Amino acid sequence: MIGLAFLVAKICLVGMFPVSGYDKLVHWNAAMGQARSSPVPFPAVLLALGCAVEFLTPICIVLDWHSRFAAFILAGFCVVTAILYHPFWKFEKFWNPDDLVGRSHFWDFLKNFGLAGGLLLILIAVPQP
Repeated sequence: MIGLAFLVAKICLVGMFPVSGYDKLVHWNAAMGQARSSPVPFPAVLLALGCAVEFLTPICIVLDWHSRFAAFILAGFCVVTAILYHPFWKFEKFWNPDDLVGRSHFWDFLKNFGLAGGLLLILIAVPQP
């Protein structure tokens, strides 16, 4: 029963990433617009790598194939995207109810770190081979 619960928890934790990767592919131009908004060079290459991470690491985690390494990579992805694409601190009044964009970035930033924490739990919970 615990094995089934652990599997369901992993699916819930990583289920959004393949959908997000698919969304980036389907709406490539919009995703490129966001990728270009950061100071990182080669946005197209990084966007393609991001899609690969979003597609492959969840499969590895759910199937327990190099899941610790995949969780580490995906946690790093969450932290990097939080910092690069959700800089709530750039909005002076991000906590103000009238600043919907700043508040949205604040919550997305925290959600990314929450996901990173959950992924680090995978790193801790899965036994080493």
